Amino acid sequence: MEINIRDGEEFIRLGQALKKSGLVSSGVDAKMVILNGEVTVNGEIEVRRGRKLYSKDTISFENQTIKIIK
Repeated sequence: MEINIRDGEEFIRLGQALKKSGLVSSGVDAKMVILNGEVTVNGEIEVRRGRKLYSKDTISFENQTIKIIK
């Protein structure tokens, strides 16, 4: 799966990317799975919901991988 960064933006935040992908239904759900250590960014556990993601970063959650593209 791939997520596009909005035109004119250089990054997307981790919580936003999880919501945009449909893997979580709300910001609260995103916050919980991130704080619980269930999300990895580029292969490392990430606990910051506001982590900035740039083109070519990858997110993994519940056996799903999301690639960030411009």
